[in-house]
Amino acid sequence: MKFNINQQDLQLALNYCQGVIEKRSTLPILSNILLDTGNSKLTITATDLDLIFIHQIDNIEVLEEGKTTTSSAIMYDIVRKFSSGKKINLTLTDNSKLHLESEKSIFNLNCISATEFPLTDENFNDNEFLIKSKQLLKLLNKCKFSVSNDETRHYLSGIYFHQTEFEDKNYLTAVATDSHRMSISKVKLDNKIDFEPIILPKKTVFQLCSLLENYDGDVKVSNLKSKIKFELNKSILISKLIDGKFPNYIQVIPKNNQKKLEIDLKLFLDSVDRVASVSLDKKDGVKFSLSKDVLNLSVNNTNSGDGKETLNVNFDHDLEISFNSRYLIDVATQIDGEKIAILLNDTGSPALIKDPGDFDSIYVVMPMKG
Repeated sequence: MKFNINQQDLQLALNYCQGVIEKRSTLPILSNILLDTGNSKLTITATDLDLIFIHQIDNIEVLEEGKTTTSSAIMYDIVRKFSSGKKINLTLTDNSKLHLESEKSIFNLNCISATEFPLTDENFNDNEFLIKSKQLLKLLNKCKFSVSNDETRHYLSGIYFHQTEFEDKNYLTAVATDSHRMSISKVKLDNKIDFEPIILPKKTVFQLCSLLENYDGDVKVSNLKSKIKFELNKSILISKLIDGKFPNYIQVIPKNNQKKLEIDLKLFLDSVDRVASVSLDKKDGVKFSLSKDVLNLSVNNTNSGDGKETLNVNFDHDLEISFNSRYLIDVATQIDGEKIAILLNDTGSPALIKDPGDFDSIYVVMPMKG
């Protein structure tokens, strides 16, 4: 195996691989990436057995075809320190070391035979649909912060994707909850798709986000009973799905929150962020004291002190309610409009948060006691 490649192309691909490969893998081969050259292209594969990432780099100079595996972390660390955009020459030597050369640097990395690399070949072609990358990224971004970290309820540690119908229109809807808060977002589909409901694991969500941020185009999605495949232009991500039943989230959405609080988004976000500074662990609730068109925000921490702010708002009632500041900030940073609308009922009931700039996304946040 012998080929030449541009430093930036290789660095980008290896960067994606870092998110897939487990740092503490017990199997040495899983710390490695598979490099496969042929037909003027390099295919790089990384896996943790639950997630497979395949990336193709075209138009490279292949002098000799072949394949091998080497440490993902070490290769990435070396390649990113080479001069940007320069040519890197890679050769697999007779004693199975990968020889890297760029400008005045020479490295020889240990390899494990490509035959030991775990590859699965699945036929995904049964039911597939296309979605625009920006639409899929929107669904992931609006929901990912609500995904649970609770290992015991594994079915909450991902985003629930399913097809919904509303007024004769078809939507792909995403939901995530950690039982303290919930995000729901949907995008309109051109037509009805053949798609079974799935729960996409958290790790896959974050990996997919990093791929989609640098890609503008269609994503081909196909799912097989326990796996899903996302195909972008040069990358493929195949992931196992979470086996479990997602709770009935519709019944959690508050139906009778009539007290509408409307605030300028930036003022609200900055204000909550500032008053929360007095609480180091952010565990103290931000207390809302509401009266007509006035919101008093306060945080009181027995160890560090207290903070207060007053905001002019649109509101027509009297109400006191407390929220976890982190939850409010997470939601507010995903709002597209210039205002944020918070629909309230009473001190102990969950708040429904709407985005005047995106009617297809809503959030539910539970209040804090006391």
